[in-house]
Amino acid sequence: MFWFKKVLSQFVMPVPFILICLFIALFIWRFKAKKLKSFGQFCLAMGLSALMLLSNSYISADLADSLESQYPVNELPLTRINQDACYVMVLGSGHRENQNISAVQQLSATALARLSEGIRQLKLAGSHCTLVVSGWNGGLTPTPHAEIMSQAAIELGVAADNIVIFPNALDTIEEAQSMKSLVGNTPFILVTSATHMPRAMMIFTTNKLYPVAAPTNFLSSPGYWWRFSAENLFISQRAIHEYVGMLWIKVKGLITNVF
Repeated sequence: MFWFKKVLSQFVMPVPFILICLFIALFIWRFKAKKLKSFGQFCLAMGLSALMLLSNSYISADLADSLESQYPVNELPLTRINQDACYVMVLGSGHRENQNISAVQQLSATALARLSEGIRQLKLAGSHCTLVVSGWNGGLTPTPHAEIMSQAAIELGVAADNIVIFPNALDTIEEAQSMKSLVGNTPFILVTSATHMPRAMMIFTTNKLYPVAAPTNFLSSPGYWWRFSAENLFISQRAIHEYVGMLWIKVKGLITNVF
């Protein structure tokens, strides 16, 4: 189901969708399939329109902001966190393994932004609190992402005894399940990208957890209406990925309730 979900989602992501549309149009043009000419023109128009709209600064900013505005930056008073069992969980987001550089430098830009905010939240919550990091190796590197995150946190001043790792969690659902076994009903601080936060909160609360949202890595930044860029396309893709993910959760829940 994990890999099925990953592969299926690619067909509705902007970049693969645009490439598929343009490839179909090129195929029909190359082989002069007259009966499919109208369909080829439609695919070409769809591909170019999607590329133009989703790479625009206004469109990408609106898509991201609709997610990022749902939860404010967290400045949580300590009174709302259980002082005897305080946890700050940072969701993983990839790394490039290289033994010749520090763990901090191995983290992706997103993972580093999340970890930095996690450490800030740890200081805000109190030195007695525990940092929780997660993530598997993605099937591409020998070291689980959670271990690289843990090493990076230690490099940034967090005590090793104050870190818990979930190295086998494949996705946010499994991260929530792992956290449930650790904290039970105890509230905790959840750190992830602002675009990912609404879906993460949906998953964690569905699993009867009580996270306090601490979003970071905000991407929405309105620019000139005439500005088109690959960065804007990336931001649009990140936002659409989250909307597709939330839709999948709702459909899955509906199917589960019916059957």
